[in-house]
This record gives sequence, C-alpha cells and structure tokens, in this order.
Amino acid sequence: MIVVTWLLTGPIFHYSDTWQLVINTGTTVVTFLMVFLIQRSQNKDSLALHLKLNEIVAALQGASNRLIDVESLSEQELRALHMHYETLAHMAKHDIDLLQSHSVEEAARRHHRKAKLANAATP
Repeated sequence: MIVVTWLLTGPIFHYSDTWQLVINTGTTVVTFLMVFLIQRSQNKDSLALHLKLNEIVAALQGASNRLIDVESLSEQELRALHMHYETLAHMAKHDIDLLQSHSVEEAARRHHRKAKLANAATP
C-alpha cells in the first residue's frame, strides 16, 4: 500500500528528489527491521535446536557428554574435538560391525586391543 501511495503521489510532487528520498528512506528502514526480526527468529530456532540436541546427547547411554553445549566452546576447542571425531571416523572405517557406535575414548581402547591382538598373532 505504501508503494502504491508513493507511486500515486509522484505526479503531485513532480517526481522530485525529495519524493524519491522519502521512499528510499522508508524502504531502508523497513528492510532493516525485517532483517532484525528474521535474525531474532533464527537465533531462537537455533537455540531451541541446540537444546533439543543437548537433551538427546545427555539421554543416550554411551554418547559423549563433551558434546553437550558444544556451541559454547572456543574455536580451538572445537578443532580439537573435530580431530577426535576424525580419528573415530577413521577407526570406524576399519570396524567389521558398521552399526556399532562408540565414544572416542572407547573406540581408541578397542582399537589398541585389536592392534595388540593382531601383533601377537603375527609370527
């Protein structure tokens, strides 16, 4: 409605620079408010998602509790945690049972036991 009103008043103000400035200012303000509202909504959704994931991790037996509230870790801590999970993924590629899930620590202990058994079995 505002744009239609602006278009209809154009001939009255002879399409002046002031007339153009008014609509540009108005659309800029509306755009800023919309971006602010969208960002606020996304932040709320993101927080709700993090809380749901935290609940799932906390409830699952065998899940690593270090993932609870992981979004508050520093970038360096996130990189270290990522390296742990890369190691877990690498070890999981060599597992026979593809459906088995373990924490990083448990997988490392299992991997070392397998390596010892393999070394002991080789002549």
